[in-house]
Amino acid sequence: MHKKISLYFLIGCCSCLLIIVQPSFARDVSLMNNQILLTPTHGGDGSAWGQANCSACHVQRNIHKTVPKIRDIVFSTGYQGCTGCHGNNGALVERKCTICHNSERLPASPLQHAEKNHNFNVLENSKLSDTQCLVCHQAADMDGQFEPKVDLTHFTQPGVDMPYQNSSEFCLRCHNDDHQQPGFEMLPRILRDPLVMMDKNYRFIDKHGYPQGSGERTYAGLRESDYRYGTLVECTDCHVMHGTHNDKLIVDRSDAAMSKLPEALGNIPVLINVGENGNYAQLCVTCHAMSDIVEQGAEDAGNGLAGVHQIGTDCRTCHVHGMAAQTGL
Repeated sequence: MHKKISLYFLIGCCSCLLIIVQPSFARDVSLMNNQILLTPTHGGDGSAWGQANCSACHVQRNIHKTVPKIRDIVFSTGYQGCTGCHGNNGALVERKCTICHNSERLPASPLQHAEKNHNFNVLENSKLSDTQCLVCHQAADMDGQFEPKVDLTHFTQPGVDMPYQNSSEFCLRCHNDDHQQPGFEMLPRILRDPLVMMDKNYRFIDKHGYPQGSGERTYAGLRESDYRYGTLVECTDCHVMHGTHNDKLIVDRSDAAMSKLPEALGNIPVLINVGENGNYAQLCVTCHAMSDIVEQGAEDAGNGLAGVHQIGTDCRTCHVHGMAAQTGL
């Protein structure tokens, strides 16, 4: 009897060892095909699917051995952080994102330095939660490269079911007036509310959208950058989703958005304070700098940059979303 027990125990241990030392049993997780979420094939034959206890098969000291930065985070968070990248494995466990994406462990991925963010409630400021992260990043591959068609949740719209070419296409799947996503419906607060009219504004009217300004007028200068007249300016170049001090999610520091600025200018960072009076000059001057100086064009807008004709004022009086003829743009 004792011999039988010992034999069965040895066979069981050997089986466990085989699972641990032979990576072919878990090859369904791969960055090569943008798939790091676990699937029903987890374990090779599905034997590990639905299991909540990662430590049953994965020894912590062996996890992410070849990726030191991730390995260090895994050591500090333990197995509870696994779900954030790999999903819940078919088990009744919560997917945790902010356990790693926070000001201590991954402070710049992304910047989360303020509590005004895309929390799906324009009336409330609060830190982003795991649930909110997963609405937009359900199956991100987390390979260090942001690719809209991979890292943003695929929302469909009538007649359009193609991968996103840019992040604005993702934003417009919700911010429209005739094909909003179920569960994320928005009612207009004012006439032509940008929250629900942006699809039409961006595609047909707004000069930061698909139709571009001519760039031939006095105030149409652009600062040295990869922004050009004819360049698509994405929503996330001016609006940040993860944290800002400004209302309307206007970027408050250039290293949190403005992807086409030169690295030196973007990483200073240039600070942007819209303020209670709507001083949008600090935002506009980050990209715009007139070539023919008039009015206050040579004066510091308050963030170290000059180049717009009026400072300390609300540029939106003349330059607004959805205006058919935006002077100087």
